[in-house]
Amino acid sequence: VTHSIPACIGSMTINSKQLDNESPVSTFAVNKCYVTMQEGTFFDGSGFAAFVREGYKVRSDVNISLEFRMTAVHGILLGVSSAKVDAIGLEIVNGKVLFHVNNGAGRITVTYEPRGTNSLCDGRWHKLQANKSKNRILLIIDGNLVQTDNPYIQSTSADTNNPVYVGGYPADVKQNCLTSKSSFRGCLRNLVLTKGQQAEVFDFSRAFDLRGVFPHSCPGAEH
Repeated sequence: VTHSIPACIGSMTINSKQLDNESPVSTFAVNKCYVTMQEGTFFDGSGFAAFVREGYKVRSDVNISLEFRMTAVHGILLGVSSAKVDAIGLEIVNGKVLFHVNNGAGRITVTYEPRGTNSLCDGRWHKLQANKSKNRILLIIDGNLVQTDNPYIQSTSADTNNPVYVGGYPADVKQNCLTSKSSFRGCLRNLVLTKGQQAEVFDFSRAFDLRGVFPHSCPGAEH
């Protein structure tokens, strides 16, 4: 086993001596346990999670689904890029959800605009689905569909080769389909990327890089 346990641990004793949880010699990616917990992974607004170290290939088709609960009206949800211009990006800007795709010929964007800037920042879980199919892209938020066609019809493949960054990305990494640098603050769960019939579930406790992210540890809704 090479990954940490997604759980709360308390009252540990070794040789009848209780360990002091409050003053450890060192800690890494250990957060508090919350009185009220929800399923999900907490992002504190300072970092990101990184998957697929060898690079994720979006190519012609991909379907992204996730659930989010946010406490800020700005934040990156997901980005996959390349050394060139090909990329995809999902972000929240001023309370709107944006899905950007660049197949190499230019960036196109589909935008979900809720009734109010804070409509999605309400402490509740929201379901998101973003789909790229060749030169068409669509976004479904809580069952509401928005879509657009790419005018660059000859360009259908996003030839990405970088990791999948969730909730933000490192300062030294380029993201061609994200306009914001704001890390996500809130909780994410049920992140799945599907290509054809192959669905890949992303478990945050197995990310190869985690900064400011606490897997399987989501505080109850703030009141």
